[in-house]
Amino acid sequence: MLRTRRSILEFYPEKQDITFMLKEAERDLWGFMREEMRRGFQHLLEGLLKYEQEEYLELERHERSGKRKGYRAGYSSITIKTSLGNIRIRRPRLRRQGYRSSVLPNYTKNERELLDLIANLYLVGVSTRKMSKGLESILGKEGVSATQVSIITNRAKEGIEEFHRRPLEDKYVYLYLDGISITIKGADRKGRKYLLLVAYGVDHRGIKEIIDFIPVRSESENNWSGFLFNLYERGLKGKKLKLVIVDGSKGLSNALDALYTRVLRQRCWAHKMRNVSNYIRKSDEEKCLEEAKGMYRAKNLRQALKRFKRWKARWEEAYPKAIHCIEKDLDELLNFFHFDRSHWKKIRTTNPIERLFREFRRRTNVMGNHMPNMNGCEKIFFVMSEFMNERWKRRKYLHFEKITRFPEVVPERKVA
Repeated sequence: MLRTRRSILEFYPEKQDITFMLKEAERDLWGFMREEMRRGFQHLLEGLLKYEQEEYLELERHERSGKRKGYRAGYSSITIKTSLGNIRIRRPRLRRQGYRSSVLPNYTKNERELLDLIANLYLVGVSTRKMSKGLESILGKEGVSATQVSIITNRAKEGIEEFHRRPLEDKYVYLYLDGISITIKGADRKGRKYLLLVAYGVDHRGIKEIIDFIPVRSESENNWSGFLFNLYERGLKGKKLKLVIVDGSKGLSNALDALYTRVLRQRCWAHKMRNVSNYIRKSDEEKCLEEAKGMYRAKNLRQALKRFKRWKARWEEAYPKAIHCIEKDLDELLNFFHFDRSHWKKIRTTNPIERLFREFRRRTNVMGNHMPNMNGCEKIFFVMSEFMNERWKRRKYLHFEKITRFPEVVPERKVA
């Protein structure tokens, strides 16, 4: 079967060339990161020039004094040539210019080092102390203080905070919910386990979006409830929501009961198959699981139920726990059959979120999957989320096609 760019990017592990997919993702991701580096460098250089001027004047923005070295006179635009292309910055001006900038001349000699520092700042969350020390080696002994670096880099934090607070449009028809485990070193360097809870949606136009994420210590009901309630309060009421795709977490299930009680849920088949394999001997695992997969490969719901009965009759005596593992969640495993056939492969697992997790792992592998602090972790995930969201908006072939082709009556979830 010919592999197309489209089929690769949709990420179905049973059919994909993972190496090729990661190379494609790396090319697209670093193209986006290149733009982030340009924007980050622009902000950093403008901030350095601003604080250099304030130190020279020894005055804050609205401060007045009888003894002045000069007066502010707005800004002038200059263009700097870099290996990332021309970057236009706003340089603060003085009416009586009495100093020469130490930033621009040094920058022109050390462009690559400064860009590398900015990349680390945005991707890894370098501390202000380390950043200040790095800039000192480039800009000279005076350099910039850790406080100044902190003020400048707060722009990235502001972007993350704005992302977490932005109002949400109640436009999603499919909602994926899952979590990824991360290790944060912390101040004591011992390393503690955290999770990033992630909400990923497909709207009424078929456009995919990373809605939000939050770092927590566990997938408890309270943590999921807090995350989902925040989305609800910001606008995700679920009026258009047709299906919620989940991994089977008990805490998540209980949290959903409180907000989206009647919305159908789809259990992830990939997670379920891994659970089932725990109850099967290695000698029978391949054959038993292959027959179980026949359920979600069926042509319709009726055929899937027949295949379950046949699978149960064959394996129940040998592996009753494996049978129970699927039987207790059978309705939620087969809910995807109620929707358009072209969506089945996309909504029967949480693979869309898993794709994002793989991108995150690929970047953090260079750090041994141990993040120095939570700020660095959030920066990486935020930048990746922004990249993916912008990418999905631009490329129509990544949309869910025929998104409006729902049955006239989508069954409501049965509440026990």
